[in-house]
Amino acid sequence: MSLRARLLVAIGVIALAALAIADVITYSALQSFLYQRVDQQLSSVQGAYERAADRGISIPCFGGPGQPLPAMGPRGGEHGFHPDGGPSNALQSQAVQLRTASGALVTGFNCPAYVDGSAFTPAVPAQITGFQTASDGTRVAYFDTGSTQPDGPTFRVRASTIANGDVLIIAQPLGDIGSTLHHLLFVEWLVTIGAVIVALAGGYWLVRIGLRPLRDMETAAESIAAGNLTERVPGENDRTEVGRLARTLNIMLSRIESAFGARVASEQRLLQSDARLRRFVADASHELRTPIAAISAYAELFGRGASEQKQDLERLMHGITNETARMEHLVADLLLLARLDEGRPLEVQSVDVVALCADAVHTAQTVGPGWPVTFTADRPLEVVGDPTSLRQVIDNLLGNVRAHTPEGTTAQVSVGLDGPAVSEGSEGTAGTAGTAGSAGTAGSDVVIEVTDTGPGMTPDQVSHVFERFYRSDPSRSRLQGGAGLGLSIVSAIVTAHGGTVSAASEPGRGTTFTVRLPRTADAGDAGDAGDASAPGSDSDVVGVGD
Repeated sequence: MSLRARLLVAIGVIALAALAIADVITYSALQSFLYQRVDQQLSSVQGAYERAADRGISIPCFGGPGQPLPAMGPRGGEHGFHPDGGPSNALQSQAVQLRTASGALVTGFNCPAYVDGSAFTPAVPAQITGFQTASDGTRVAYFDTGSTQPDGPTFRVRASTIANGDVLIIAQPLGDIGSTLHHLLFVEWLVTIGAVIVALAGGYWLVRIGLRPLRDMETAAESIAAGNLTERVPGENDRTEVGRLARTLNIMLSRIESAFGARVASEQRLLQSDARLRRFVADASHELRTPIAAISAYAELFGRGASEQKQDLERLMHGITNETARMEHLVADLLLLARLDEGRPLEVQSVDVVALCADAVHTAQTVGPGWPVTFTADRPLEVVGDPTSLRQVIDNLLGNVRAHTPEGTTAQVSVGLDGPAVSEGSEGTAGTAGTAGSAGTAGSDVVIEVTDTGPGMTPDQVSHVFERFYRSDPSRSRLQGGAGLGLSIVSAIVTAHGGTVSAASEPGRGTTFTVRLPRTADAGDAGDAGDASAPGSDSDVVGVGD
């Protein structure tokens, strides 16, 4: 059975029970009132009949067909007295009997009651029981009985003992009372049925309105079950039980949506991580395959007699040395990235960033005189970190210029506080490109910028520039660039120091790499540190190299 049906049944049962109780109480109260009134009427005429019985006066019976009604005595009323002192029973609405203690009728005291012109006598047993002593000492018994005539009325009987021991019986027909009670019962049934119908109709309307939020919840639940996790249950602002339920459900749905979104995002990250891992293994295998194949070829040549010729032997040993160095460099880079990914602690000390960059620029001038480099710094600045790793960051950025820009490209290295924000580039997560902003509040970051005037990069190349083994040359030619790990190492080292690195570039306008490191202390307020220039350069990266 549905909730609506159960509510309507409950309303109907409660209304019917309440009305039935009210009907019973009303019926009983009216019945009791009418019986009390009849008992009072019987008690009011009892005295006159007792006096007549004490005097031995027979009472006339009036009300029969053709019998005249006597004049009222001086006391008047329905039950007055004749002038000779006898009781007047002109209307004869009650039946009167006088019986001896043995139950025999006393002559002259046996009048029937007339109802619609017909005389009826109550069926009174010879021996009456159930007498109770009244407040005046009289023993009285009240009871209902039928009529000695067929189809007669029901009588209300009052039996009382008089002074000589006889029993005076006065009985009044209850036809009017029964008719009144039957009419009341009929009206009560009509009112009860009508009230139950009205209660059911009103209850149906109220239940329909009250359950409307539940229907809305059902509709929302169907939408959510179909996959629309953004759907919410309406009515959460209502201050009702349904409103509180809707508010609780919406909180639960928000948490489910968040958890499901986090799960989907986690699955996507896992898929991306798996794809990166597969690409990383493939790229590492590809990078290692070339030197291994070269060494294998040199070994085969050595086995075929190249060792017998001095020139061939020198060429073989030189080639093996070069390829071994390439593998050693690649493995060292991979090991460094693995250690950074594991979060192994770095050597921590105060590092003078200006001095470190100046040394890196001086080295770049010496290694690559064909790529001029200039250096500027506002003042001495320090950070806490590993000086060797931070030096590798600058060396890799400057080496990237030499690897991916033509000779003659100029570069500039600058150190300052809170340099210009870069809108495009890479956040310093290992192998992940993105947009990086300031790592701290104003005045809290040491900013190192390496800018070149090379050919620049496309937006797609910028988005992948910090990925491991990424190179813009699809053929991965060895004529230019390395294995594609240099900028990945830069990103990993900067991230390990709590900073960010980003790249900004446009084709034909060069490239700018921005490194932001949390500032720890000023080495002094020396003002402008001056310019340093030398033939060596960091430069833009048309393809990502090491």
